[in-house]
Amino acid sequence: MCVFAAGSERVAAQSHDDSSTGFPNQAMKPGGDAPLEIIGELTHHLKSRARHHRFGYHGTSVHKGNRYARHHLQRRSHGPGYVAGPSFVGRDPALSEGPGRYPWRLGIITTIFWIGERPRGNNPVPNARSSWDKYWYYNYGGYDTPDPGSRRNFIPINFVPRQNPFYVALPYNDVEHGHTKYEAREAIPWFKQAFVRDGQTVLKNRWIEVRHGNRVCYAQWEDCGPFRTDHWRYVFGNERPRPNLNQGAGLDVSPAVRDYLGLGIKDPCDWKFVEFREVPPGPWAMYGDNNTFVVLRHKSNERFAAK
Repeated sequence: MCVFAAGSERVAAQSHDDSSTGFPNQAMKPGGDAPLEIIGELTHHLKSRARHHRFGYHGTSVHKGNRYARHHLQRRSHGPGYVAGPSFVGRDPALSEGPGRYPWRLGIITTIFWIGERPRGNNPVPNARSSWDKYWYYNYGGYDTPDPGSRRNFIPINFVPRQNPFYVALPYNDVEHGHTKYEAREAIPWFKQAFVRDGQTVLKNRWIEVRHGNRVCYAQWEDCGPFRTDHWRYVFGNERPRPNLNQGAGLDVSPAVRDYLGLGIKDPCDWKFVEFREVPPGPWAMYGDNNTFVVLRHKSNERFAAK
């Protein structure tokens, strides 16, 4: 599935039309709170990154630390416009809380895409890179095969992913031609909390909840599509996905999400944004340098080792 956007944005978030198999026996019930220790990690993370040694602003407010970081980055950064590396002063989009209550998008046709997908059919370009990571394939660790016979426990059997295998694509990108889009500031609910500098996305790694029947799964936003990268009125507003070659599909999900929910070729799903504190433990918390659960575990281990 190709993505067409205004201007010259890249083709992204391709999907396929083959049938999907591999129906899991597990099912999560809606609701549930993240463990208290994760919330504690989050609080410590947000406070300490602004107050300690990196910027020399000992004892100052998080606001001043953030202001210093943005100013310093704008002066020193000459990298590509789609920069989406580790956020500064704790401003990872996954950790930047918005209003906390987000509406469901109901009955959205959902298609499957995967890292390393080759061009064919409605997918004219490979998925070796994402809208925010030109080395997506390598950073993930390899080909995220959709073949159920080559997967076990929601990951490929031949390698352990270096990023979260539970990922999705939605048809909006907040960065174009190296700059943050004009409407992003007002359209994205958590923009103010997550913004670092012009041209750095505030969307990558954000958590969403996906529901199919009585099953619920959680995944991180890692690419843009299907078909479009400009439909913010659907992603953040009240519009429905626009017509496209895949029956108006408005959500792409990875093989891991497919298998957990037991999805077929183009099944309808419900989805909504969630704050990280609302994400319960599950197989989506296991792997990945971009995974909020893994990041906070590493930080906890580092502090323990330093004592």
